[in-house]
Amino acid sequence: MSNIIEINNNITDVLQIFALLSEPQLLHYFEPQPGLFIAESPKVIERALNAGYEPYALLMERRDVDGQMKELIPRCGEAPVYIADFDAITEITGFKLIRGALCAFRRAPLPPAEELCREAKRVAVLENVVNPTNIGAIIRSAAALGMDAVLLTPSCCDPLYRRSSRVSMGTVFQIPWTYLSSDTDYPQQLRDMGFITAAMALTDDSVSIDAPQLKQVERLAIVLGTEGEGLAEKTIAACDHTVKIPMYHGVDSLNVAAASAVAFWQLRK
Repeated sequence: MSNIIEINNNITDVLQIFALLSEPQLLHYFEPQPGLFIAESPKVIERALNAGYEPYALLMERRDVDGQMKELIPRCGEAPVYIADFDAITEITGFKLIRGALCAFRRAPLPPAEELCREAKRVAVLENVVNPTNIGAIIRSAAALGMDAVLLTPSCCDPLYRRSSRVSMGTVFQIPWTYLSSDTDYPQQLRDMGFITAAMALTDDSVSIDAPQLKQVERLAIVLGTEGEGLAEKTIAACDHTVKIPMYHGVDSLNVAAASAVAFWQLRK
């Protein structure tokens, strides 16, 4: 039975999760065990539940109990459901609930990349992508456009951060992902897993993304770099191919999220 709690003027320890703690603090909430992440909006919450994540606590407007969260609350077991009117939630927590509901979930341990990619034919690899909006958009494109998994270097933004998962529309819970063991030496790790690596970069020897030899690769890792500087030179040199998206009208590059969608569509298996 759902544990619905009316919010008063006191911020309980559980409410601090939504009101006071930063996402890095939530990440380490149960240290050394995996911590928490917050999913925002019924769609994202539903996809997290479908993926098997365990709810820890919920926060929503009173009207949503019998509204857009009606079917989801019973699926959250005994996790406390904190409710109040919109203005009260804004006053107590310090932010406006623009998406209708928040749910704090327990994190699950991430599998090693080798296990995750055992059967994969196409994987997206992100190097030092730190913007949560870009992470969410790339993961959404990867899920929609035929990637089997997403691999991130340790310096990448966490895909479970609230903004990332919201921008992904919950697809972060639908496509397998995990972290690589290194920010710099991972091309050899990919090669050891059986992948040919394609670095997305503009260099003198880049081949066009529609080069026939790329589509013929059985197992391909598509490597994309950070928002400002792109891939490190060391990474480009270590990859098997350097690949470019042809540009027109004097445009020299695309945002990494936009480039990822083009690359995933063109290089899908």
